[in-house]
Order: sequence, then structure tokens, then C-alpha cells
Amino acid sequence: MSSSPVLAKAPSSCCWSGVKHTGTPVGRVEELGGMTTYITEPSSSAQSTSGPKKVILFLPDVYGPLFVNNQLLQDYFATFGFIVVGPDYFFGNGVPNHPPGFDRQVWVEGARQPAIDAFPAWLAAVKARYGTEETKYSAVGYCFGASFVMDLAASGDIEAGALAHPAFLDESHFEKLNRPLLLSCAEDDFTFPLTSRRRAEDIMVANKSRYYFQVFAGVKHGFAIRGDPNVPRERWAKEESARGIKEWFNWFSSGSPA
Repeated sequence: MSSSPVLAKAPSSCCWSGVKHTGTPVGRVEELGGMTTYITEPSSSAQSTSGPKKVILFLPDVYGPLFVNNQLLQDYFATFGFIVVGPDYFFGNGVPNHPPGFDRQVWVEGARQPAIDAFPAWLAAVKARYGTEETKYSAVGYCFGASFVMDLAASGDIEAGALAHPAFLDESHFEKLNRPLLLSCAEDDFTFPLTSRRRAEDIMVANKSRYYFQVFAGVKHGFAIRGDPNVPRERWAKEESARGIKEWFNWFSSGSPA
């Protein structure tokens, strides 16, 4: 366990709530690197005929990549020219596959280490399939997936990273950051509260990191995945979060921006 001060706590009650969306996913499900993976690719009209291949590693929340909300969000990114790959690092044991009332905290404690252990082989398989000298990788992590993004941003495996209402982060994640990072946050978030946001920013400022905060008032943890599309403020925050992440990745996947 890290001795670094915690900034984003483990998933808790706020991570289980929200609205299930409706729509028809267009991606496919394959086995890749030992994990079931949702893969969605741009249409021929959206795929750029010039420039580098762009891949988003979609590191999902506790609902996993096959939850319809997550599938639709991955499809959204693909419409802008990205290949999007989302691993089921819960191995079919994500939150939607449990009955109401199951012991969520026990589940979280048991789910994390197997996901961490399996991730390197999956990443290697993604690179073997999509990697070229010009491939540009970005990574977005929602809640549970945030620490995976921060590790990738520390190792230099990605061009840029993004987090939305993160969990499982400590100060050392920000100390080690050496890639651009977008943070999409709820103003009121028990898991990643205001004091933690400000401490994270202090570290990034001191280290001259390249970062960008989105902070949305009137929404809660989980808004970027499970916000209610029938509530205008929640719908706007969810859509603006996705748009901002897409633009962030476009910028850093386009070459070598200043």
C-alpha cells in the first residue's frame, strides 16, 4: 500500500447511483490480451486519411465497459476518428452483474488487484494490434479507472490522459505525472473533494505539469457516465465532459503541440 496521502478515495455509495441510458451500441466485443474488450472504431468517413492512428484506452468505472452508458460513450469518441478499446478488468463481475444489496465494499476490495495484475498483458495486446511508429495513444479513466491512467501518464505510454470523478489516487500519482492531464470533476464529490482537487493542482503547478480542470456545479460523482439526460444541467455536464475530453485528446494526438 502507498504511504502517500490519499486524494481520491476508494469507490463508495456515490459510485453506485445514476441513470441507465438508452441507445444502440455499434461496437463489438472481443477477447484481447486476456480480457473481454469493447472495441469501437470510426466509420470510414470519420477515419482520417492522413495523420497518426489515434487510440483511446477507455478505463471504465465499476460498471465496466459493457454497460450501455459506457458503450455509448465509447461510440461517441469513435465518431471523431478514434479507435476506442475498453477492457473488462472485472472479468464479467462488474456491478451490473450483481443483485441489489450485494456487499459493494467487499467487491471493490477484491476487484482491484486482479485488474491491476491483468492490465499489462492487455495493454501489450492493444499495442500489438494497433501500434505503429505513428500511433498516438490517449487514456481516459472514470472513477475506478483513474489510477490506470495516472500510471500510464507516469510511464509515458500515452500522449495525454483524462480523468472523470476519479477514485484511488494519492499525491504520488500527481508527483509522477509527466503527460498532459484533464480532470473532469463534480463540484461536490465525496470521493475527490475540493481540498483534494486543490492539493492536486498545487502539486501540478509546482511541477509545471500541463493540466486542465473542468468543474461542474450541481452534479455529483458519476455525472460523466450516469448523469440523467432528462435533467438539463446533468445532461449538459455529461456532454460537455465528453466533448472536452475528446478535444483534449485531439489536440495531443495531432502531433507535437506546443
